[in-house]
Amino acid sequence: MARSRSIWVCQNCGAESPKWVGRCPVCGEWNTYVEELVAKPSPGKSRGGVSSSSPPQPLAHVHSPDHERLLTRTGEFNRVLGGGIVPGTLILLGGEPGIGKSTLALQVCLQLSPGPALYVSGEESAEQIKLRADRLGLPQENTLIYAETRLEAILDQIRNLSPQLVVVDSIQTITTEEITSSAGTVSQIRESAARLLALAKETAIPILLIGHITKEGTLAGPKVLEHIVDVVLHFEGDTKFFFRILRVLKNRFGSASELALFEMKEDGLQEILNPSELLLSHLDGSLSGIATAATIDGVRPFLIEIQALVSTAVYGTPQRSTTGFDIRRLHMLLAVLEKRAGFRLSARDVFLNIAGGLRVDDPAIDLAVTAAILSSYLDLPVTPSIAFAAEVGLSGEIRPVTRMDQRISEADKLGFKKIMISGYNAKKTETSRHKITVIPVKRMEDVVRYLFNPKNPKP
Repeated sequence: MARSRSIWVCQNCGAESPKWVGRCPVCGEWNTYVEELVAKPSPGKSRGGVSSSSPPQPLAHVHSPDHERLLTRTGEFNRVLGGGIVPGTLILLGGEPGIGKSTLALQVCLQLSPGPALYVSGEESAEQIKLRADRLGLPQENTLIYAETRLEAILDQIRNLSPQLVVVDSIQTITTEEITSSAGTVSQIRESAARLLALAKETAIPILLIGHITKEGTLAGPKVLEHIVDVVLHFEGDTKFFFRILRVLKNRFGSASELALFEMKEDGLQEILNPSELLLSHLDGSLSGIATAATIDGVRPFLIEIQALVSTAVYGTPQRSTTGFDIRRLHMLLAVLEKRAGFRLSARDVFLNIAGGLRVDDPAIDLAVTAAILSSYLDLPVTPSIAFAAEVGLSGEIRPVTRMDQRISEADKLGFKKIMISGYNAKKTETSRHKITVIPVKRMEDVVRYLFNPKNPKP
């Protein structure tokens, strides 16, 4: 007979304590300890995980299986995973509420060929999922819907049906009979994920778990959940816009720097194969305050539009506002322009926006940001056929950035005539391979002279 004991578990990091504590000594969060009853397993009973009865053997003698990856009809989803879904993989998909996690998972199931795929719903009824599937307008014969939250029943159905893919929506709703705590607690999530992992490795059936996130933007549940799974995906985007970004945070079978863009439409998520064309609006050469930056997110290069507005401070205290850009970095760039380039921006309101609702942390867009700000300040437009890719240093120097060849190639492919980069990058970049004209600059003064004072000699 299994005995049970009472412990206190931090709902933020999973740390355990024999008594209640106000502040978790591991993660430092307050009032996160909840009492849970944990049943000790009987002797000899397995509690999940991957086990093997074979004796230790040299690594050179271990057979390397050549599994054929499971391909979906969503090419961007396949590319993010490294070329498809590896059999026996446990995937965790996280994201904010309403961002489209369930839509993406259901779309992958409906597009799976030949199937079948099993969609386990712990939050919605089968009728609700049917309404979403009808909206997607995809064939539904190869997708099985199972509304259940008991882990033991789900495991039995997976063994009986042997589907090609299993989706569990969501892991926070699944409960096991071996633990008496409520759904969503650390013990339930950890035990359910461990047993699903063991089943995935045993049957070679890939399982996709949908997970909630906390108010801080991290995946809800114990941190060990991210260590258990093979792949961690994060679905993000602003619900006010239609763009969605699928990022890879962990991948044991491929690159962890991949990124895919989708557009939310009435009939589901549409792949964006060329994000640069969609993120760049029709540029008007007569408008000031606009510049184009060549950025890289993950392994994918694309061009984005930087918009800036500089106006006189009406209320005495200058305002600084950004959308999609770090406000602290904007303050630094404004200080550089005032100190090194002689522009008095301390008494001006500055508003900065990255078109499309994206958030970019690449320092290579610094030069485009400064160009857009100066363009709005002087009310002189930047030539639409020029792109920018360089970092701005505190002393006003134009610093080099990585993977410049990819940035130049992307700008060249989209028809840009010129690209301004750091002079230190130009020494290591084979500019002759591209049709686009490369403009090397080393100081902020050179940038101002080239863009806004054409009578002066060009750098």
